[in-house]
Parts: sequence; C-alpha cells; structure tokens
Amino acid sequence: MTEAERTQGIDGPAGARRTGERILLAHGSGGRLTHQLVREMFVPPLDNAVLRTLTDAAILPALSPGARPVLTTDAYVIDPPVFPGGDLGYLSICGTVNDLSVAGARPLFLTWALILEEGAEHDLVATCAAGAARAAKESGIAVVAGDTKVVPRGKGDRIYITTAGLGELPPGRELGDAHIRPGDALIVSGPIGDHGATILAERHKLSGPALRSDCAPLAGLLASLLSLGLGVRSMHDPTRGGVLGTCHEVAGRSGCHLALEERALPVRPGVRVVCDLLGLEPLALPCEGRALIWIAPQDAAAALTELRRHPLGEGAAIIGEVFEAPAHGSPVTLRNAYGAVRPLDLLSGMDLPRIC
Repeated sequence: MTEAERTQGIDGPAGARRTGERILLAHGSGGRLTHQLVREMFVPPLDNAVLRTLTDAAILPALSPGARPVLTTDAYVIDPPVFPGGDLGYLSICGTVNDLSVAGARPLFLTWALILEEGAEHDLVATCAAGAARAAKESGIAVVAGDTKVVPRGKGDRIYITTAGLGELPPGRELGDAHIRPGDALIVSGPIGDHGATILAERHKLSGPALRSDCAPLAGLLASLLSLGLGVRSMHDPTRGGVLGTCHEVAGRSGCHLALEERALPVRPGVRVVCDLLGLEPLALPCEGRALIWIAPQDAAAALTELRRHPLGEGAAIIGEVFEAPAHGSPVTLRNAYGAVRPLDLLSGMDLPRIC
C-alpha cells in the first residue's frame, strides 16, 4: 500500500478510520474528502438537530423573554494539544463556556472551527473532536456550526481551534468590575496554577501523577452560586496571566486596590515544585477551570459554602479583600505569613507561549 493510499483511508465507510492516517491538503479543498472528514469525524460526536443540517448558518431558537444575548470568541493553540486532564478540543469548549459563565450568562450555543496542518494525525483530530463533545455534554450546550481549513505542512502546528459562544443573561443580572466596592471579598473556586504547571511540566519532561490540568466547564458551578441571589459583584476566569494578570486588570477597571493573602492561596504541592524548578510564580500561571469571584463581604461565607458543595468548587477559598486605591504603589499586593506586604507587579514577560 502506498503512503497516499494509506493516508486516504478515510475514503472508506464511516468508522473505517485506521490508526496512522493523516490529514491531506485535499481534506480542506471542499471536495469529497472534506465532506467525509466533517460527516465522519465531527458530526457524530457533536451531533444535534441544528448541526445536523450542515447549512451555511445555524438558525437558532429565540432567547428567553427579556434575556440579553452575550457573545464571546476565542482561539486555542496549546502545545501539547493532548495533556493530563484534557485536550485542545475539550479546552476550546470549556474556555468558551467559562467566558460566558463568568459574565453571568447561561451558555447556549457554540461554533467550532479547526485549522489543520497537512500531515496531522487523524487520531489527534478525533481525540479533540471527542473532547469537544464531552465538554459540550458536561456544559449542556450545543455546537451548532463549524468550519475546517487545512494549511500546507510546515505552515501550522497540527491543529488550531477557534470558537464563538452565545449565551443569555437573565433580566436584572448585572455583573462587572464597575460594581466592585472596598470591603468586598475575593474568592477563588479552587487551587490555582494547575493548568499552567501541567503544560509546562509536559514540555520539560517533568510530568507526573500529581500534575493534572484544572480544565473544566464552570457553567454548573457558577449557575448554582448565582441562583442564591448573593451579592456577587464580578467574576473572571484567570487564564492567560493567571490570578496575577486578572487582578491587575480588575484593579485597573474598578479603580480599587486588591490585597491578597499568601497563606490563603490554594496551591497544590506539585504545582509549587514545578514553579520552584522553573522559577515561576503560581499566581501568574494560567487556570482553565477556576473562577475569581468578587462578592459583598456579608455574603462571602455563604458563597464559599455553596461553591464547596460542587465537585469543581471543593477547594474554594477567600484569598483577598478590596480596598480603596492608594495614591501611589502597586494596585495589587500580597501579604505573607509574617505580615510583610509586597507589591505584585505585572511580569514584563514570561516564556509561556501556546499555553491555552
């Protein structure tokens, strides 16, 4: 059998894909191979009534009366594309769902587009499609439209994914950094830095059973919290830049000072080991299944209890407090176990490309 015959094995019946097959430029041409790639690899795991039509645009049902649409978009270029705790497909759905969820919206529909490099393994693409389907099922959303392009060998890195997500914001729900006030508490929904440490450990051959990405969809966790009607001011998912980068962004938009407590920060021992070996700060590592929640101080204890009832919130902790912004100094500080306070400035740069 020639290489061309072997790599074009997808030409056979659905389900006949064999280990070792690779993506060809012809899979992105719009012809028979493209149609078979879509119908055999993507439609089955992501199947729903809207996607099944494979039309140029998805026609969606109306939003709930009085609800406002919430729209987000993102791109995912992680290396390696399969890692302990997830894969690029799973991450792409989780990340989009989480962007909608921290805005207070109920995720409804997603689009999913892939850029594949010629020579990419069919098994990798299938793994990412299955991961996307698993995340969609866990989130209760539907992938209703998508696209596939193939670029020549050497012009990409196996697989990139872009998404768009549509959700609805219930009437009367108003979240945002402008609502944050001095005295508010800052909660994180679980241990920080798991995702970033796991990806970097994989790259540096430091991986082990103690390291696993926190990648997860937060829709259910945050919906449960918001259903209580507590004084949630704002929420964010600390992806690129981690907790540190997100806190600086929030401090800038809210005009407040954020004081973090080092002793309260939940960091797993394996993450600390990776950070010590590579000279990194856990606060600056990306998370892909964590939420930062700013909440009125009188509601912080109730929120913590509710979060800890959910499997994705078992490690939730109050990690800081909001103060009036000082005239000078860093907008974000950290108090250590001895009571000393030091500024937490944004890092000028980190060697963390292709992290999410």
